[in-house]
Amino acid sequence: MEKHEENGIIIGVNDKVRAPKAFILGLQHVLAMDLYIAPIIIAGLLSLTLENTAFFVQMCFLATGIATLIQTGAGIKMPVVQGPSYVPIGAIAAIGGKLGLGAIAGSLIPGAILIAFIGYPLKWFTKAVRKIIPPLVGGTVIIIVGIALMPVGLNNIFLAEGNIGENIIVASVSAAIVIICMLLGRRLGGLGTFFRLVSVLLAILGGIITASFFGTVDFNPVKEAAWFSLPSLLPFGKPIFDLGAIISMIFVYLIILIETTGTWFVVSSVTGEELDEKRLNRASVGEGLGCFAGALVGSTPMTGYSSNAGLLAITGVASRTVIMVSGGILVCLGLIPKLSTAITCIPEPVINGIFGIVCVAIVTNGMKVIQPIKIDDRNMMVIGIPILLTIAVTVLPKEVLATVPDWANYILSSGITVGALATVLLNLIIPLNKAKE
Repeated sequence: MEKHEENGIIIGVNDKVRAPKAFILGLQHVLAMDLYIAPIIIAGLLSLTLENTAFFVQMCFLATGIATLIQTGAGIKMPVVQGPSYVPIGAIAAIGGKLGLGAIAGSLIPGAILIAFIGYPLKWFTKAVRKIIPPLVGGTVIIIVGIALMPVGLNNIFLAEGNIGENIIVASVSAAIVIICMLLGRRLGGLGTFFRLVSVLLAILGGIITASFFGTVDFNPVKEAAWFSLPSLLPFGKPIFDLGAIISMIFVYLIILIETTGTWFVVSSVTGEELDEKRLNRASVGEGLGCFAGALVGSTPMTGYSSNAGLLAITGVASRTVIMVSGGILVCLGLIPKLSTAITCIPEPVINGIFGIVCVAIVTNGMKVIQPIKIDDRNMMVIGIPILLTIAVTVLPKEVLATVPDWANYILSSGITVGALATVLLNLIIPLNKAKE
């Protein structure tokens, strides 16, 4: 097995991993995801029953697994874990509340097909990316992804059930274990490498043990969950194709595509794999097909998860085989509610302590991308202003969103979207220094 020391990668993208080891390493990615949060928020906004909420979460696990297998196996062919995007929460709630649950599927399906067509046969996606996302923009977007996600992880620690002081202790323990394992992996070799490979599993275990001392671990819901449940096609009724809802969702899909492109840049930066023309167009197809599959089984739109991209840097494991195993595990979780329920019972501070370190890894990888670029006054503005706007949107009071039009709400609901759009626009608007040209 080849070591890729330049990028800190121990197991490369195309390295083969034996099944038992791949299962353990793939399980880390699954356990570190918070993919059930977005569907639970949407279920609450739609006032779904407890039974429908559980089924909705289950279908999100299934759709996440299918989308991951499509993207990593045949789409971008890089270690990308898909998951429910937070961007369309407001749009889905609005469409479902006004037009019914059938209109949600009716708005998701056309947009997913369009995103796939942008990749193939139209081949527009690569042209757009090459023109508007050079390394300066790509590196800045990666930094923005990490910065925008930091408050999400911290709020999930501070606002989780239980005492805030205890939550901080639990999160600190899980974060510290990850950091120690990373340092051991880089200094010791051999046994240290093992600790780095399984750092997330050890951090989750240590976090759960710490949380149990404070009485915040509760796996009782697992007893009530069913062992096996088959999915159904369009479970929330026949699709209703409303033109206004479709147009709104297409706009949301384009925002998601910008968001997920940032994740692809993170993965490319961490692994050293080039995002060439074919790969980018296949990625757009994979994104569209994953979202289409999700719509058919009653899930939400999928996006590449930046947190899992950050895990590649932390663990040094970038094998597609491992991520494909993660996809297979997620599919199984979507069919076995008892197992998916067990994962949702892991205390939020445990996961988000790890998540904070992941965000740090994402930001530093973005810095690596822009490091060779001369930071003159122009580039300072292209990098700095979008970061400022990202933070501004992140701390924007939620009640402000209720006063703006829907299209603005979709944009302002995501700091990543605002930052990415600002980076692209500023790079296009601010003229290059003639001396540089």
